[in-house]
Amino acid sequence: MKTKYALIAFAVTALAQLFIPARMVYSNHIVETEGIVYKFRAEPVDPADPFRGRYITLNFVADTFAIANFYDEGEAVYALLGKDADGFAKIKNVTFTVPKSGDYIKVDKWSYYKYFKTLNLELPFDRYYMEESKAPEAELLYAEYLRDNTKALPAYGEVAVKDGNAVLKRVIINGMPVEEYVQQNRP
Repeated sequence: MKTKYALIAFAVTALAQLFIPARMVYSNHIVETEGIVYKFRAEPVDPADPFRGRYITLNFVADTFAIANFYDEGEAVYALLGKDADGFAKIKNVTFTVPKSGDYIKVDKWSYYKYFKTLNLELPFDRYYMEESKAPEAELLYAEYLRDNTKALPAYGEVAVKDGNAVLKRVIINGMPVEEYVQQNRP
């Protein structure tokens, strides 16, 4: 009898361990395939930290928002999105309540700088994971491209947004995916 209950408990535990990661993958897949795509204009980042792993660290122009007063630091906020004249994402407003309409991103980490009257948001898609052998090279080429002010085409991240969730689909440098850009700019 004890063996029967042990097997049932084992089966339930095994199913839970499969269900949770599968649900996370499925949730991101739904956002990526059904979400509205926004282009977040990128800006330069300090040199890569070799201890952080194999990804490109991204910093976006739209991660700051000018606002006169903002309190209750620590709670999640919702950033309502819009597009600027060039078609890039911008934050239209920030609120503590889930918006009833429009596209928005839930942001768990942020800080308000009273002196500058700006809200700095830590967007949940600041890492673009790549094949291990290409990521360090891509990080250097990405930073180099962003530091060159003569480039006509901006670098940006394509982010799918749905129901407050956001998934970084790809990074575009000089009008092409970062993987292609790295391939073309190898010595």
